[in-house]
Amino acid sequence: MKNPHILMFSLFLVLIFAYPGQAQTRENTPVLLENSKTVNKKEMADKVKDEFLHAWNGYKKYAWGYDALQPLTKKPHNWYKKSLLMTPVDAFDTMILMGLTEEAAEAKELIFKDLDFDVDMEAQNFEVSIRILGGLLSAYELDGDPRFLKLAEDLGKRLMKAFNSPTGMPYRYVNLKTGATSGPVSNPAEIGTYLVEYGTLSKHTGNPVYYQTALKAMTALYALRSPLNLTAEGINIETGKVTNPISHISGCIDSYLEYMLKGSILFNDKQLSDMWIPTIEAVNKYLADQTPDGLWYGHADMYTGKITETSYGALDAFFSGTLAMNKDLKRAAALQNSNYSMWMQNGVEPESMNYITKEVENGSYILRPENIEGAYCLYQYTHDDRYLEMGANMFNNLVKYCRTDDAYAALKDVRTKEKKDYMESFFFAETLKYAFLLFDDSGKLDFNKVIFNTEAHPYKRD
Repeated sequence: MKNPHILMFSLFLVLIFAYPGQAQTRENTPVLLENSKTVNKKEMADKVKDEFLHAWNGYKKYAWGYDALQPLTKKPHNWYKKSLLMTPVDAFDTMILMGLTEEAAEAKELIFKDLDFDVDMEAQNFEVSIRILGGLLSAYELDGDPRFLKLAEDLGKRLMKAFNSPTGMPYRYVNLKTGATSGPVSNPAEIGTYLVEYGTLSKHTGNPVYYQTALKAMTALYALRSPLNLTAEGINIETGKVTNPISHISGCIDSYLEYMLKGSILFNDKQLSDMWIPTIEAVNKYLADQTPDGLWYGHADMYTGKITETSYGALDAFFSGTLAMNKDLKRAAALQNSNYSMWMQNGVEPESMNYITKEVENGSYILRPENIEGAYCLYQYTHDDRYLEMGANMFNNLVKYCRTDDAYAALKDVRTKEKKDYMESFFFAETLKYAFLLFDDSGKLDFNKVIFNTEAHPYKRD
């Protein structure tokens, strides 16, 4: 039997650190971290870089020139009939920031040799915008080669045709060659996540039409909010009719909220900031749900504000960073504590869970970045070492459960840790980038001088 005096003393220490004073509220209480210790930032940054190279070399070996690698079968995968080089374009700025000059040069050569948008194929407007258009624009800003901007403008002109609807809100799909569109039933994320990329394209080309087009879509969507200032999950972009009246911060709405705030900051746009204020007030009033074990955000009817579902997941975790950017650090810290507890409950976060019962609803983990992104953003705003510890614990578990002999693989279920044959480009663009930047002290990127798009591509603030 262990010494009872040691056990009592250990309990005393836990109580001191978990509840350091009456003045501190529960939602601001630091999460006790597993194996908590001072993080060696250089060692962690080097580790993340090594793991990037491990996954990148797997892509190079088995899927060079394709959109992505299927890591278990070691087969290449394309989204459409012709590769858009999603992994090289998405990963390029991460390589620049990591100082991987040889790998970046190889990717750059491949991009200029093979990337061609004049192809008769339908593409998803949202994903191609945030990954390819977004990646090319950040590549131009970080590398300076005008060929990146030329490719970005060519793609931008093609994607712009998706906005030719009666309302100015974009269709979900557009043919890159013919401009034919489809998919009128959409969602706020796929309607309102273009301002950052299109505004940056306008900035560098001198053509305001890109920003004006994205802003028109955002404004049309904002006009469809409920009297409570909540946004619907489903919208028909041809009629402007609501097709799903449930509101939340998760997938289908998440980046619409993110871009309203980021656009207002990046472009100093008062119209956007005037839209953001009532929007964030409504989100915090009707969707925020303070439970005995932390702060969460639920799903609610946009017209009544009544919570309809206590579901929260990997995509929702982005919101701690958005709250921090909004200077609401107390609420951001509380939510990041919840994010971290969601990750550590099974060692890796699930796609979704019931935050009341803690039961996993969708157990998959597809290498998403948002939880690590939250730790990175909170660390930048607070310089509190516990966010380094959160990031280190999450990343170490990611390595433990998702690493393969040649790359990284998603998990079918975080409870069993069974792997899935899936490694999308955002693992390079977001997950590994945010993990690296959390620990990096090189000064290559000044957090206060950039805005990240929703794919973690950074753009310089004026």
